[in-house]
Amino acid sequence: MTHPAGTVASPPDPLGQWVPAEGTPSEDPEAFRAAVGNLRSPVVVVRSAHGFAIAPGGTVTLGVTGGSTPPAKALPVVAYLPPLPPEQLGDPTFRDDHALKYPYMTGAMANGIASVEIVESVVRAGMLGSFGAAGLSVDRIGKAIDRIQATVGHASYCVNLIHSPNEPTHEMATAELLLTRAVPLIEASAYLDLTPAIVRYRVAGFKGGVAGIVVPMNRVIAKVSRVEVATKFLSPPPERILRDLVAAGHVTAQQAQLASRFPVADDLTVEADSGGHTDNRPAITLLPTILALRDRLQAQYKYPTPPRVGLAGGIATPASAAGAFAMGAAYVVTGSVNQACVESGSSDPVRKMLAEAGQADVTMAPAADMFEMGVKVQVLKRGTMFPMRAAKLYELYRQYPSWEAIPQAERVQVEKTQLRASFEEVWQQTRDFFQRRDPTQVSRGETDPKHRMALVFRWYLGLSSRWANAGEPTRQLDYQVWCGPSMGAFNEWARGSCLEAPENRTVVGIALNVLYGASVILRRQALRQQGVNLPDHHFPLAPLTRDELEGRLA
Repeated sequence: MTHPAGTVASPPDPLGQWVPAEGTPSEDPEAFRAAVGNLRSPVVVVRSAHGFAIAPGGTVTLGVTGGSTPPAKALPVVAYLPPLPPEQLGDPTFRDDHALKYPYMTGAMANGIASVEIVESVVRAGMLGSFGAAGLSVDRIGKAIDRIQATVGHASYCVNLIHSPNEPTHEMATAELLLTRAVPLIEASAYLDLTPAIVRYRVAGFKGGVAGIVVPMNRVIAKVSRVEVATKFLSPPPERILRDLVAAGHVTAQQAQLASRFPVADDLTVEADSGGHTDNRPAITLLPTILALRDRLQAQYKYPTPPRVGLAGGIATPASAAGAFAMGAAYVVTGSVNQACVESGSSDPVRKMLAEAGQADVTMAPAADMFEMGVKVQVLKRGTMFPMRAAKLYELYRQYPSWEAIPQAERVQVEKTQLRASFEEVWQQTRDFFQRRDPTQVSRGETDPKHRMALVFRWYLGLSSRWANAGEPTRQLDYQVWCGPSMGAFNEWARGSCLEAPENRTVVGIALNVLYGASVILRRQALRQQGVNLPDHHFPLAPLTRDELEGRLA
């Protein structure tokens, strides 16, 4: 038996029979491509005299009836595909609970890179967007929330709450702002352990409803990459933190009691090899591990609604999204590719750098927010000296107890290259900054020379991201651009297409291409599993324009 490519394939057993009405089956590869790409219609593949063929219309009877004589024009059905629009991917409860059309989320990238414009765009398209509040002042976060609430109405949106072990006061102030502004959903990221801030946000939203039904008003999507951290978010809040919050008057005793029946997070995003904070874990092993953990804890606690598990890190192409859904992800989250879009809070020079990146053009560098702990983030290394210069600062911090203890030649080089000012000048700027943000850092820095050195070095690490976002031309070699290998995969997929040029990249255009392509790949794979193995060139998945996508998804 030959199929449209002319190669030999073992004929699959028939699933039933097809009786034509009008039209004849087609072996043309274009007919296969069109049928599989029409996601809202079923696909029937029959065995004709010349091989596999797409059957138009007609009547299909699945199942073989022994002894009956098929109609004269009947052909055996060898494969059947039900409709698979992107709305049906993932876990339907994720879409329903968050009132979404698609199981797709744009993750928070700090310093407003995941901008208000990104959130507004994806929310209008029926997706979930998370505002990148990390690294911003409480005042700026508040203004962003006000604008989002004014523009998206009652639609679901998300705001990031990031773990800040060096600035717990700022983390708590951010949580208080989220509560004051009645933000109903947050994305908790970079947590190494649960903190009073994240637990307070979650627990303060518990209320007893009609007939004793408990309604968690404050929802949490936690981004994790470690089993021990995932366990904390998939378990009820720790009693010790609840006791302290009740004693401080932040939550009531009733809220603490209600919270003990629910996990800290409603949804858990498994973060594989991603940009920014990452443990560089492979998605193919991490996702099944966390799914199994979720199932064990659900069996233990018997939550009314089992927490859902999505996947982030490496999601940038139809193939990666299809793989995530095939492994059981409830939803997918994108990051690096969104930074390269026109709506991001980054700059045109950075977008150009990202559009030229390959999968190997990323590396790990010290993180500004967890510098003293040795935590690293994944960044772009092509076109910037930041990774090497940041690593030098951490090396000096680890080796010496104070700035004054560093050999003079090294100090001169740091002041010339990274600081471009004297240490004392930068310390004064840093001191003024923390005097407004967290005065405890100032008093500690004035008495602890090693901490003072850390704060000054963090000045460089923190501003390097802002220089990149602003496109500061005099600091291009110091740009800190959070980026994972998914950026290179996306660029390879987009090569020669409408999405190759950075100015053509929009978050919704990329999202719809990824979702549409994922459905096509999963349908093609379903054909293969039924014995209809068609060659790759029958299913090109080059990105489509927005008009083309809307036509196919309508």
